[in-house]
Amino acid sequence: MRHFAALAIALYFVMPLRADLKEIAAEANLEKRAEKALANAEVSLKTAEDSYLSKGDLKDTSAALDELADSVRLAYASLAETHKNPSKSPKYFKRAEIKTRELLRRLEDFRQQMGVDDRGVTDKARAVVQKVHEDLLAGIMSGKKPKEPRP
Repeated sequence: MRHFAALAIALYFVMPLRADLKEIAAEANLEKRAEKALANAEVSLKTAEDSYLSKGDLKDTSAALDELADSVRLAYASLAETHKNPSKSPKYFKRAEIKTRELLRRLEDFRQQMGVDDRGVTDKARAVVQKVHEDLLAGIMSGKKPKEPRP
């Protein structure tokens, strides 16, 4: 019975993600929106890994990595919209910083598993996650409010 429940949960997370990102963007609570967006980024990375390692589908892998980058951007934009000082109210900023650090590590692990010719697919997503991670860390450490992200 446990295996069935685990399979059902796994299938739930492999479903198309774009609709989920639109639902997440509709969340009124900005901190919850950021957390949901980062959770979606984790699911997107898992989808990218499954698409590439199981199926060898570079197109689906690229789409999932684009979803990951969009999710991380949405999370950062949501935290910036709160207009809170990250050093005075660090809870959600620190959570986001930890999640982005973990995403960077997992992206690098995934990149190492890819063929040399295919590794460029991860570059855009890595750059977005790296920039957001650095901005979050700088905000927490310096006490400056996050700037609205540029498109």
